[in-house]
Parts: sequence; C-alpha cells; structure tokens
Amino acid sequence: MEGVAERVAEVRDRIAAAGGDPAALTLVAVTKGFGPEQVAAVRDAGIGDVGENYAQELLVKAGVAEGGPRWHFLGAVQRRKVRALAPFVHLWQSVDRLVAGHEVARHAPGAAVLVQVNVTEQPGRPGCAWSEAPALVEGLCEAGLDVRGLMAVGSADGSRLEFRRLASLRAALGLQEVSIGMSEDLEVAVEEGSTMVRVGRALFGPRPGAAGLRRYSHPRGGC
Repeated sequence: MEGVAERVAEVRDRIAAAGGDPAALTLVAVTKGFGPEQVAAVRDAGIGDVGENYAQELLVKAGVAEGGPRWHFLGAVQRRKVRALAPFVHLWQSVDRLVAGHEVARHAPGAAVLVQVNVTEQPGRPGCAWSEAPALVEGLCEAGLDVRGLMAVGSADGSRLEFRRLASLRAALGLQEVSIGMSEDLEVAVEEGSTMVRVGRALFGPRPGAAGLRRYSHPRGGC
C-alpha cells in the first residue's frame, strides 16, 4: 500500500516532537476496516504490533496475512469469542470485567492483558470505573494473567487530565504499560506518559468499512 512507510515515519516524528522515544514507545497499527494488505504494509514499514477491534476481522487477517504480527485485541472481550481468538492474541487490551478475564485465563493461561478504564466516566462507555480498577487488576493477577497495565480512550475535550490521572494510577499500581492516545490525541498522550499508542487513520486514512474484507474468508469459518 503506497504511502504507509511515509506515514509511519510521520507518526514517529509526532511522537518524538511530543517528547517521546519512538524506539521505546509501542506503536500499534489499528487496521479495523482494512484488509491484510495493510497489515503487510505496516509490517514492511517496521511495525510489529497490529490492533483489531472486532474478533471476526482479526481471525480473517490472522488466517491470510503472511508473517503474522503481534495481534492486540482492542474491542469488547466477548466470552463466546475468546476461545477462537486465544491462539492469536498477543495482548488483550480491553479487559474491563473479571468474568471476561476468567474466560481469557481459561483459554490462554498466563496471557498478557491490560485493564480498560472508563476515564470519561460517561455511562455506556467501555471500561471499568476508576474505583473498580485496583480490585480488577488484583483479581486478574489472581486468575494467573499477566496484567501489564491500563488502557483508555479519552474524551474529545478532556483527554489530557484523563490521561494524566490514568498514568498516575498505573504508577500507583506498579504496572508497566499505559495504552493511551490515538491519531487525534497522540501528542497529548505522549506528553502525559503513554507507553503505547493505537493509530489507524494517521497511517491509512479513512476506513473503507467491512466491505473491504468480503473477498477474504477465515479458513476455519470465523467465530
């Protein structure tokens, strides 16, 4: 895919300009809505971490993309889909319930996970409440999972304070990672201590949607 390498370089320049170390901060290419060609393009550009929001898309791409990347699952962890995803997922970024964590532990013992926190405190948004995060981290550790850190999606107008608070909570809990920042707010996230950013549009442009995947089928029939 033309231009991906240049856009990867631009994103890394943005990270550096915000005070981050592009070599130390994990750049996750979010290929939601795109096909395996984009996965191959970012791999060729030096990105080894690829994120997906939907189970079916991850399974399709994992089945046909050559030289598999480290897959990050970013969407809601649905218990009935964990078994199919477990062989492929390197990092479960969006665990926000203990029951979901138990299902991950059942099919992928010792798996690496992040706890997603609803930093906006808006009803209906994904993530656990701020007050629930410490107990959820403890419960997931007791389930035998490798809890690496915290993850969040910031609000449109208040992400700096939300990110700062999440980074402080990560430090207080003694965790390594804080996955914050996307195409629009990665500079703010880096300035507030992000160790991992999830970028899609800045690498690939507008998403074409699920229609772009119709010519592919997962060899085991999906999930």
